[in-house]
Amino acid sequence: MSSLAGQTALVSGAGAPNGIGIAIAKALIASGADVFITSTTERIHQRAAELKCRGFVADLTQESEAQALVANLGGLDILVNNVGMASIGSPISEDEASDLTKTTIDGWQRGFERNLLTAVNLTRAALPLLRNSSAGRIIMISSVTGPLMAMRNQPVYAASKAAMIGLTRSIALDEAKLGLTCNAILPGWIATDTQSKTEADQGLKVPLGGSGKQVRSLDLQFGLRPRAPVI
Repeated sequence: MSSLAGQTALVSGAGAPNGIGIAIAKALIASGADVFITSTTERIHQRAAELKCRGFVADLTQESEAQALVANLGGLDILVNNVGMASIGSPISEDEASDLTKTTIDGWQRGFERNLLTAVNLTRAALPLLRNSSAGRIIMISSVTGPLMAMRNQPVYAASKAAMIGLTRSIALDEAKLGLTCNAILPGWIATDTQSKTEADQGLKVPLGGSGKQVRSLDLQFGLRPRAPVI
């Protein structure tokens, strides 16, 4: 990664100690960025203490909380919308993760609020600051599920993550004139703290034989080949 010294970044969904969000925050800090992290529970303060950055508790399904969070930043150059899927504060219920006939309207609403509306609320709040940056960047963490493939009994998740790709393209088009970019990353099976046994079992079927996980830089430096993709 090139130097990000002097740039400010915000990463959502960074509460899990071994999650994608915290891995992204670590990479940004290692590149010199001033990083803020957020999640729905108080454990974000422990993650912030470990990374020596600032952490905020916010329910990003609520527009007011997203606006209040961004008001604490002052300026912003990089926004990573990582929040989504299951969390301690918002677990997946059966009426959301079932075949279509067993899902409910409430389940669909919760899933779209968690996986899509969080990104909408935070991006809307952050755009005025990002537009003032000389190199504003928005990164959406979507999924291969929805845009490229599907998992059994996950119509809500698949639909919401596919919708995130449409949101990404729309923002990229509208903000390009200001030099602000918006891109999406589509992870496959990743071995995080919230990965279920079913997901881990699915990960065993990929060509490298396991879910993606972090690999220490020393492992790469000395040519040790990881058994799964590096994130």
